[in-house]
Amino acid sequence: MKKAKIFIDGSEGTTGLRIHERFAGRDDIELLTISGELRKDRDERARLINQSDITFLCLPDEAAKESVALVENEQVRIIDTSTAHRIDAGWAYGFPELSKAHRKQIKEGKRVAVPGCHATGFISLVYPLVSSGILAPDYPVSAFSLTGYSGGGKKMIAQYEDIKRPGECDAPREYALSQQHKHLKEMKAVTGLAREPLFSPIVADYYSGMVVTLPIYMEYLRKISSPEELCSFFEEFYAGEAFVKVMPFGAESELTGTMIAGNGCSGWDGLKIYISGNKDRVVLNAQFDNLGKGASGAAIQCLNIMLGCEESKGLNL
Repeated sequence: MKKAKIFIDGSEGTTGLRIHERFAGRDDIELLTISGELRKDRDERARLINQSDITFLCLPDEAAKESVALVENEQVRIIDTSTAHRIDAGWAYGFPELSKAHRKQIKEGKRVAVPGCHATGFISLVYPLVSSGILAPDYPVSAFSLTGYSGGGKKMIAQYEDIKRPGECDAPREYALSQQHKHLKEMKAVTGLAREPLFSPIVADYYSGMVVTLPIYMEYLRKISSPEELCSFFEEFYAGEAFVKVMPFGAESELTGTMIAGNGCSGWDGLKIYISGNKDRVVLNAQFDNLGKGASGAAIQCLNIMLGCEESKGLNL
């Protein structure tokens, strides 16, 4: 069996390290490695990118764009985990569960952009509603997201794990207060919303896992008249998808204190959807690991689709 040659450009970052870990034990991949002193060497990176079948980009946006520009071999396929190309023409959006077209574009594409972590939870809830005509594109959507500190990368991880850290790290902290979060553009573009949502991300003192929450007034939903119907709709939309599990209506009551924890899916590569509320107001929650379905796990899932193997290969479901 011919092994796929894989290169991770940016293998020392949080996402790159987690992708590397998920290759352990795989016999269908040949991992091309770069020595530590040459990690930022343009020529060596270009050599390995063009020698690969598929290259992962685990880099800041500008560096990711530079790496794409280094591609000379037309057969090389790129999976980019940065924000740089998520709404660009010619790039497949790496969320296969959204539609058959999304999965087909990933399978056949040369360029795949992995969704952002906050965007993954938001889009998993909003895309089905808008694409099915249940929620109007001009609905004034608002959402908030609770995430572990690993989502901030090495710098934030070091801050939270420093024994001399500031006291404010002991409490949840809201950020992106200017409403300019880098995931907003894909949240709007991928879901088909008429405008960017009001979005409030919150980082808390735990390593990984997140919950994205979408509150909605029932009176603004079309075709749906109850929370139970809404839950049935999501069950049907994601039927047969191994990575997305729609929980039965009221399932949160089985959790401790009827609460949904941010770290409830830490270490797992799927995503759970909870629908709660009453006939007037509902709350939709997407619970997953920001390093799993929100980053490295999603990247590996896209790789598996591109290679034509089982989507969950090397992943924890």
